[in-house]
Amino acid sequence: MVIKELTKAEEQVMQLLWQLNEAIVKDIIALMPEPKPAYNTVSTVVRVLKGKGFINHKAYGNSHVYFPLITEAQYKKFTFDKMMANYFSNSYESLVSFIANEKKLNLHQLDELTKLIENLKQKNK
Repeated sequence: MVIKELTKAEEQVMQLLWQLNEAIVKDIIALMPEPKPAYNTVSTVVRVLKGKGFINHKAYGNSHVYFPLITEAQYKKFTFDKMMANYFSNSYESLVSFIANEKKLNLHQLDELTKLIENLKQKNK
């Protein structure tokens, strides 16, 4: 399946569905911050997500219980790969350099990053 980029509203609903595993629209709204969107607004976003293949539902009478078809890990990978291609030319060196400079990592944080890299190198041997 081809994963598509989500709008901000769609991503917010997906974050809540990943957290809940399954939910009715009212469950999703209950976890949203104030001011809460209208029921119809969230219901529309849920239908769009279903159309995009991100979620499905089980019907119980007039109620629909929605559940994710795409895992959070799958979407994270999709968004990370897109960010790497669009902003860092698929260069991990550029990514790490950006993080180190932009977030102004201190020596301890840089040492931890170096240790992580060394551990990963050992695992890949």
